[in-house]
Amino acid sequence: MQPRVKLWVEKDGLLVFSDYRAELLDHIAKTGSISGGAERMGLSYRRAWGKIKEIEHNLGVRIVRSEVGGLGGGRTTLTTEGEELLARYRSFRAAAQSHVGRDFAEAFVRDG
Repeated sequence: MQPRVKLWVEKDGLLVFSDYRAELLDHIAKTGSISGGAERMGLSYRRAWGKIKEIEHNLGVRIVRSEVGGLGGGRTTLTTEGEELLARYRSFRAAAQSHVGRDFAEAFVRDG
């Protein structure tokens, strides 16, 4: 048996971040585009863009910056706030998972 944890972060009762949203931002950062990030997650561009706008609205900060393309097309990057949000969430998630693993072992794993 292994414990699993589902985490999310709320602000004033509104969902602002979760594993799903972190994964989307990670894919956007790696591909340099919202459509690339959406494709990796099996989402439509519209749904991915909607999630980004929802995060930005609920947090009150911009998390992505898009540049209009030329010959090679446009590019989307995470803002400093977006990068920090993703890094802090990853750190929080790792710590939570570590604590859950420890507590699970104490509760379920028996010697012998």
